[in-house]
Amino acid sequence: MDHKQSHINRNGTRHLQSSGILSSQAPPPFPPDPSGNTAGRFAKGLIVALLVAMPVVCAFFWGDYLEMLEIFVYHQETSWSISMAQISVWVALAALVWRVYLVYTYRPAAPCPDRDLPHCSVIVPAYNEGAQVLHTLRSVAASDYPADRLQIISVDDGSRDDTWHWMKQAERELGGRVQLIRLQQNSGKRRALYEGFQRSHGEILVTIDSDSEVDASTLRHLVSPFVHDPMVGGVAGNVRVLNTAAGIIPKMLDVGFTFSFDFIRASQSRVNTVMTTPGALSAYRRSVVAPVLRQWLHQTFFGQPANIGEDRALTNLILKLGYHVHFARNAVVYTQVPTAYVGLAKMFLRWARSNVRETIVMAGFIFKRFRRTPALGARINLLLHLHRMTIGEMLKVWSLTIMFAYPVLFFFNMFTGAVLFSMIPGLFYLSRRKESKFLWAIPYSLFWLAGLSWISLYALFTPHRTGWLTRGLPNQHHQLIPAAARNGN
Repeated sequence: MDHKQSHINRNGTRHLQSSGILSSQAPPPFPPDPSGNTAGRFAKGLIVALLVAMPVVCAFFWGDYLEMLEIFVYHQETSWSISMAQISVWVALAALVWRVYLVYTYRPAAPCPDRDLPHCSVIVPAYNEGAQVLHTLRSVAASDYPADRLQIISVDDGSRDDTWHWMKQAERELGGRVQLIRLQQNSGKRRALYEGFQRSHGEILVTIDSDSEVDASTLRHLVSPFVHDPMVGGVAGNVRVLNTAAGIIPKMLDVGFTFSFDFIRASQSRVNTVMTTPGALSAYRRSVVAPVLRQWLHQTFFGQPANIGEDRALTNLILKLGYHVHFARNAVVYTQVPTAYVGLAKMFLRWARSNVRETIVMAGFIFKRFRRTPALGARINLLLHLHRMTIGEMLKVWSLTIMFAYPVLFFFNMFTGAVLFSMIPGLFYLSRRKESKFLWAIPYSLFWLAGLSWISLYALFTPHRTGWLTRGLPNQHHQLIPAAARNGN
């Protein structure tokens, strides 16, 4: 077998090196960003400016703030909203302490030796992905998983660009290790995955998005929990940002993803109930999901076909059957994220609508005796989820009335609160990565407050709406670019 190596370069872009079949270059999945260092300096400058500005702003508005605070307390001291906000703060603090303990005691499953690894089928659905699908399939083929136990299937979901061309290129490069399926028309990611599942023969089914790439050891770490524990029906991978060099938004999301996976999903894994196995990288035990695949494929919501949230829906079906869903911290996948606000908002809106739908589904079985093992932690997590979806959104609406009645009080508290709240994911990122990039948590918290906080409220009233929202025709860069240029050097 040819020697293959996978790594992440200094600007966050992932590349593969090989002495054999992977040496052919493909167009870059995204153009290099020569302003990466500029963006880093901008972030540090912005954060320093914020820290300097805070005491100046406080001093300037302090008198008005105290006067308005006194008036506010006088008029609102018996308000249910104040009481609810206080209760919510205590609930959030208690949940944080509980999750810190769970994360502190979390241990990823030990990677299994080759002799213990089961047959594994990797399904990569693609739609209008262009050359990136080639990079994705190369990264899967470069895994240190035994080749005789690894089946790779890629499904073209009726793409309207040159995705099929690059899938055929992968087939030629990888010597027949990739099995290709081409759907004549776009039928949705769920259908594409289903077609891949139907043609698979592995004991473990792995799904990887076509805009993502995996480390060489990822599949081994992802599959090992199934070997160690027969109760594990699903495993969530650890998602990081691939295109951090492409702009400010990916840099901020890299901090957010670290908290979402290394903290939130790690804590959920400790109670055997990860609530979402991400589309970017997940694994399922075939014997568990095979009987429910038809039900999953034809799921409806408000009488409409459910063509979003396929990952959360499959996770719910596994949990409902009484099996565990774990998180594999060392099973790392790097995925592309939107670089512009509109694309980011659409992605979050799709996730938020799926969250509303599947939380309702989960509430239908989580309080019953749905499994033999303890489920208290799963129920606590769902109650916290429901609290945030209901009381949390009500408090958002209430805060808008405060903004108009007490603007100085509102903006002062929101600004300082956002900066303080950003310290939680920021410090966690610092503890995990030991990098100064944790500072991006501060502008991300302010960005979320100003530009993204409306999404979950809007999704609460529009969960019936369907549509992927973010799958158009990408800009294609068909020219061959030298490796040095792709590295941003």
